[in-house]
Amino acid sequence: MNLYVGNKCELSWSTRAAVEAEAVASLTCSGHGRAFLDGLVVEGKPVCECNTCFGGPDCSQFSPGCAADADDGDPIFLEPFWVRHAASSAILVTGWHRMSYVFDDQSYISQELKRHICKVHAIAGNAVTAARFIVFGTGSTQLLNAAVHALSPDNSSTPARVVASIPFYPVYKTQTDFFQSTEFKFQGDTSMWNDTSNTSMNFIEFVTSPNNPDGQLKKAILEGPSVKTIYDHAYYWPHFTAIPAPADEDVMIFTISKLTGHAGTRFGWAVIKDEAVYQRMLTYMDLNTIGSSRDSQLRALKLFKVVLEGGGREIFEFGYKTMRNRWEKLSNALLVSQHFSIQEIAYQYCTFFQKVRGPSPAYAWFKCEKEEDKDCYAVLKAANIIGRNGSMFSAENRYVRLSLIRSQDDFDLLLHRINILVSEENGARTM
Repeated sequence: MNLYVGNKCELSWSTRAAVEAEAVASLTCSGHGRAFLDGLVVEGKPVCECNTCFGGPDCSQFSPGCAADADDGDPIFLEPFWVRHAASSAILVTGWHRMSYVFDDQSYISQELKRHICKVHAIAGNAVTAARFIVFGTGSTQLLNAAVHALSPDNSSTPARVVASIPFYPVYKTQTDFFQSTEFKFQGDTSMWNDTSNTSMNFIEFVTSPNNPDGQLKKAILEGPSVKTIYDHAYYWPHFTAIPAPADEDVMIFTISKLTGHAGTRFGWAVIKDEAVYQRMLTYMDLNTIGSSRDSQLRALKLFKVVLEGGGREIFEFGYKTMRNRWEKLSNALLVSQHFSIQEIAYQYCTFFQKVRGPSPAYAWFKCEKEEDKDCYAVLKAANIIGRNGSMFSAENRYVRLSLIRSQDDFDLLLHRINILVSEENGARTM
């Protein structure tokens, strides 16, 4: 491809970078891995980084005894979409790009990226952004604690009580405990504090919708003037859930990792109604990291532009079909089981797809039904499946979260191991 630079039909300073990027991208790694510009180099050549259970110089060697890893939430399922859009999603950055701490308006936020975020929400129909304030963060993780800080009362004699409904994303507890602030303290399950109407205690309730780990759409439980709510909408996108209506809460947090799959870019944003809360979150970001990475903002902007192509239909349809297909295969595998089950998610009308659609959650909330199987994690581990123990979500150990958003290799192996587990159950029953 030729690029006009001045009056010349040729590449200039970008030639070397483009050649390097193309060379690495051309390594197929047998379809079971990737080579990266920042990866290892052996004898002057980049090395393939293989998917779980694959190895060898070109990732062609499968380890049949390898465990199916369904533990973490790496959203690699969207990688094939970005391979198809290699040209439109690529960026080439000059060595002098954004060397300053600030943008031209002296802020830490790209106004063009902010504009594209609002466009994406408008197309997805999942959040109201008009007349709202937006804060950028290093993923949603940083924004979660920034929001807790911003919603905590000043000069209070007692810290705000931070709560969440079981099963809840463990970072709410671990992060709140880690920072050990005098302003706030984690106080466990929301249901323990249902009667807040006649109390002066301050509460901050985390609401994850769709919920991590069980994919259910959730609403706040606590009510009253002393209650503040943080809505974690990381998974509130058409590929993971029906979108019944645009979310319009006081504090809403989103992340690019679950929208586009780029968890490593570490970019998230909060949509906020109240200016005072917005200013406190900005102060937190300024003191904590002086805003989010300018390079991350540039990459996010490029990715949002691709998402917006064709009205957002392509990425959301690709994501939904992939996740829906995985959910149906796993559900069908467990239909004949009496010992194991996964959560039920109701069909619901989706305003994005304009139809009633089936579930396509990011995770399976897997349950061991037998009375003696109190440690479901151990049961699955014995079957060569690695999940995330229910106790990490403050739930019973009869539950294990299984990730469905990893690579196709990971899901195929997980499904294979589940089929073996169920067939052994049925074989024992027949005997």
